[in-house]
Amino acid sequence: MRRAARFRHVSAGLVPLASAVLLAGCELALVPEADTPAPAESPAPPPAPEQQAATPSAPDDTVARYFAGIEARRISEGLLRTDVTADDVPFTARDVAENFVRIALYNEYVMVDGRPVSRATPAALRRWQAPVRMRLEFGESVPPSQRQQDRSEVAAYAARLGRLTGHPVSLAQGDGNFHVLVLSEAERRAIGPRLRDLVPGIDDDTMRIVTGMPLSTFCMVIAFSRHGGQVYTDAVAIIRAELQERTRRACFHEELAQGLGLPNDSVQARPSLFNDAAEFAVLTPHDELLLQILYDRRLRPGMREAQARPIVTRIVAELMGAES
Repeated sequence: MRRAARFRHVSAGLVPLASAVLLAGCELALVPEADTPAPAESPAPPPAPEQQAATPSAPDDTVARYFAGIEARRISEGLLRTDVTADDVPFTARDVAENFVRIALYNEYVMVDGRPVSRATPAALRRWQAPVRMRLEFGESVPPSQRQQDRSEVAAYAARLGRLTGHPVSLAQGDGNFHVLVLSEAERRAIGPRLRDLVPGIDDDTMRIVTGMPLSTFCMVIAFSRHGGQVYTDAVAIIRAELQERTRRACFHEELAQGLGLPNDSVQARPSLFNDAAEFAVLTPHDELLLQILYDRRLRPGMREAQARPIVTRIVAELMGAES
């Protein structure tokens, strides 16, 4: 979601899962960002500068203070907005159609020699067919009060995603297929054995991406297909336990939505979570339309841009009227 050292959406083969892997990160620099004015009524804030950050081992309280400082600074700059109407950022049907193509039908990163490499590449449409059963799992560092708050947030949001997509999405009480792990820095570094339990067959490169997640990455989601196609069957989201309230909410909102099949982001997408500028911290009306389009029955997993684009245009016209 929010980036400086970028590490977002990566396609990789899994053995024996033989699938595409989606990674979505919320990234920020480890060095202080330059002061910038709060966004005016309409211009989009630029993405944070590209900076590659080291990943030192740090005590959890130090990590928490670091993230708290970044959140406070961003809020003071007018970012991480929660005003979902975003009346100062109008968008048209044409905007929505173009943004859907960029976000749903392109990958931003590919895996090369086990590492994510920035390379915009066309991709097939991906989504779930089975009901999505989200399951929250907490590290021991997360106190009971925070666990309850996170459960309430995810339960309400999962129900909202289900209403928007028309696809069954819920917070599961038992077994799940979309695992949401809330972990401290130390807990995430040691999560390897648990990941192998949750996703049998997960490859070593993907394991290293999770356990070696740099401090510049706030959260990520990885989606898998057990059948080697474009239908997701499993997903794992990693949310840092040290995040403050608004960034934490932004991570839940973006990663759980992207894990449904919106793998890319776009600097043109406004008002949207799927933009590295960190302008918004919650799912917006624009993003709701993207999810409605994604799960429209006229679209099918495996469709490419040439086949999907005219269908997307018709769907958007129906959702928004004749506006162009």
